[in-house]
Amino acid sequence: MEEVNQQSRKKKFIKDFGIYAIGNLGSKLITFLMIPLYTYFVENPGDYGYFDLCFQVCLLMFPIVTLQLRDGAFRFLLDTQDSTDRSRIITFVYRTLGTTIIATIAIALGVSLFVEIDYLWSTIALLVVMAIYELLAQVTRGLGNNKAFIAIGLIASFGICLFSLIFVAWFNMGIMGIFLANILSRVISIIVVECKMKTFSQFFNFKIDMKDVSRQILKFCLPLIPVALCWLLTTTSDRFFIKHFLGLEMTGIYAVAIRFGGLIHTLSNIFFQTWQENAIQQYHSPDRDDFFSKVFNYYLYILCFTLIAFTFSLKICYGWIVGANYQESLEYVYLINLSTILFAITVYFELPYQCAKDTKRAIPSIILTTAVNIILNFILTPILHIYGVILTSIISYLTLIIYRWVDTRRYFTLKLQPRALIPLCLIMVSALPFYLNDSHLMDAIYIILSFVVLAIFTPSELKASIMNKLLMKKKSTI
Repeated sequence: MEEVNQQSRKKKFIKDFGIYAIGNLGSKLITFLMIPLYTYFVENPGDYGYFDLCFQVCLLMFPIVTLQLRDGAFRFLLDTQDSTDRSRIITFVYRTLGTTIIATIAIALGVSLFVEIDYLWSTIALLVVMAIYELLAQVTRGLGNNKAFIAIGLIASFGICLFSLIFVAWFNMGIMGIFLANILSRVISIIVVECKMKTFSQFFNFKIDMKDVSRQILKFCLPLIPVALCWLLTTTSDRFFIKHFLGLEMTGIYAVAIRFGGLIHTLSNIFFQTWQENAIQQYHSPDRDDFFSKVFNYYLYILCFTLIAFTFSLKICYGWIVGANYQESLEYVYLINLSTILFAITVYFELPYQCAKDTKRAIPSIILTTAVNIILNFILTPILHIYGVILTSIISYLTLIIYRWVDTRRYFTLKLQPRALIPLCLIMVSALPFYLNDSHLMDAIYIILSFVVLAIFTPSELKASIMNKLLMKKKSTI
């Protein structure tokens, strides 16, 4: 019976991972594919750097505008099947978001009367549609409609691609074209999915009593705001330090390099969404520690495999996928991706606080990490330039991993397999052939050798599972 439950749990995890991969990979793949377009048609790295700064401002303002209601909507909708309770939750999050959006527009209007800021209203428009888009996505996910969750991502991805070709490539509108592509694609996605799902007409009710649910959701969400802000300061402040110390042109160079880390970031986001649902459901299971540890060890293997395969393949193709004015960004790619791997590991330790609905305990660790990040950026960026920013990120994420590894022992005990140290060591060593070797043939050979090493040290259970899958496919084709 226990073995059947384990197989069922494993199948569900893989199925959920596939669903969230479809929902996320489309948008991130489009973003990845847009890099050649943007770097060829936005020839000045300073212009692209300015758009990236505007986008980072949107990310920084996002937790304040949304009050992190997207996390609350998903967490509480996941726990209820009652239509009245769902109506209370959805009505509260929609009404609250509407209020914060109106306040945001009013503040922006006040600022515009005294300070002239380039692309201010484009940035506000992008922030507003991002807030609505993300909340609708999490509501559909919380309601269990994974098809709608996938659709909202795919429609937005297709829209970004189409409108980027129209506004950036055809009309040559520069970063204004990028703004329009990102805004219009999300607007269309919101309209299409809402027309299909009808979450507003079906669940929104002005007269419904929301007192109890509003207190519960705010108790869950409000501690996530400082956590999210600190997270974003840690992950986005690098652009502002580069702009301050090195100028907009280097900001654009760095923005292109870090965009390639988006693939690993997407993998961590897919994992987070999959793990969020499964960890919450399995948190009280008797074999929780073993299950959580297995997931973590397998996650490490996938991350290391992705880093080596993607980074070295990218190095081989970099000359023709990035515009001539952005080529120097290649030298930062490996270390940026390494820091992104560390960020992806920290994602794993975000869930215990949500599982236990003890989100306030996540605050001290992220405040410490943010302080380390800002202090080191002030010290290292003027000395080491972009390498100083990257080194700061690596140290900051290591600090957070160590802190939370210890802190989350109150929720579960994590067991790291000795074999898991092999891929971690391999990605450290891989920096040498990346920087010292100029032969694309040797890069390809190194990828193959790394895969052989990873295959040898793959955990036996994972290896057996893969072999069983392959054998089942072989039998089905006979």
